[in-house]
Amino acid sequence: MARSPIPNGYPTSVRLSDYDFTLPSEAIAQVPAEPRDAARLFVHERGSGKRRHLRVRDLPQLLQPGDLLVVNDTRVRPARLHGRRPSGARVELLFLGPAPIDASRTESVPWRALVRPAKKPVPGEVLDVDGGLQAELIEREWEGDQPGPVWSLHLRDPADPAARVEDLLERAGTMPLPPYIERDSDDSRDGADRERYQTVYAAKPGAVAAPTAGLHFTPELLAALEHQGVRHATVTLHVGAGTFRPVQVEDPRQHEMHAEVYDLSAATVQAVRDTRARGGRVIAVGTTSARVLESCVGEDGELHAGCGETRIFLHPENPPRVIDGLMTNFHLPKSTLLMLVAGLVGRETILDLYAEAIAESYRFYSYGDAMLLLP
Repeated sequence: MARSPIPNGYPTSVRLSDYDFTLPSEAIAQVPAEPRDAARLFVHERGSGKRRHLRVRDLPQLLQPGDLLVVNDTRVRPARLHGRRPSGARVELLFLGPAPIDASRTESVPWRALVRPAKKPVPGEVLDVDGGLQAELIEREWEGDQPGPVWSLHLRDPADPAARVEDLLERAGTMPLPPYIERDSDDSRDGADRERYQTVYAAKPGAVAAPTAGLHFTPELLAALEHQGVRHATVTLHVGAGTFRPVQVEDPRQHEMHAEVYDLSAATVQAVRDTRARGGRVIAVGTTSARVLESCVGEDGELHAGCGETRIFLHPENPPRVIDGLMTNFHLPKSTLLMLVAGLVGRETILDLYAEAIAESYRFYSYGDAMLLLP
């Protein structure tokens, strides 16, 4: 089922500084391309070394009948709320999800949230937050692999105490855009962000960051690909806030990856098998899709359906084995995602591709352009 590891003679590196590059601030996209598939697409063929500068809408020219696109169907919650402490001090909350169920707990299940600033609030404090809601702090937890302190808390609407947290967030929350996309707390663009920081096939709520390579697809583009025999299958990986936690050790192999919840269905496993049987290629749309597939390779080398948490770290010394190609946005310097992409083409090649992308004025990060790495 799984391919043999890519037989690369690429020099590997175990120094974080070897994955650094300089990115002009103006290259960081603040708004997405319109329409979605108008984003630019930097195509690199690993075998021939051929490079092309196209658009996402050109994908039907690049993929072949029998190929399989694997997409991540997670849905981003509007999980960010702003509010004030009783003192009047401002706070920001990023809701991560429900806390683990405690059988001994009789009251409603609390949620976990990043609370900033987190030093001064105390257990029992009630915050007034957006939409007339209240957040009662229960306890500050160990932050673990999160990018900041985490609190357990109850979010309630005093006018509707029985309302579900999911519904309250949908009503009052804003999209949890990455910190490099600049928005004020009262930015009028949140309505547009609610649509555009979400894939058109998003189905299962749970992410606090978008699987950004998928943001470029439209229903029309997916239909055109399907018409020419390019199929697609879904996985789920709920992207967590830990994805923004920087690598802080000079030897990346010592980095502890954050945990993210995934689900790989038997139907998608069968779709991969069928693709292999007909000689097609498996193309992951986004690093999240790649991580799910690579997390589910068993000791027998076969792909197996399953669900759980993954901490897989893919890089040139632990390259992908299932996927043949990858469509992905451009990632931050010294990030685990950049190292994952280097696992496909090698560190020197990916840095050379990034240098060319910068010279060609590609737009970087979540709302930016895309790269397609083909065999």
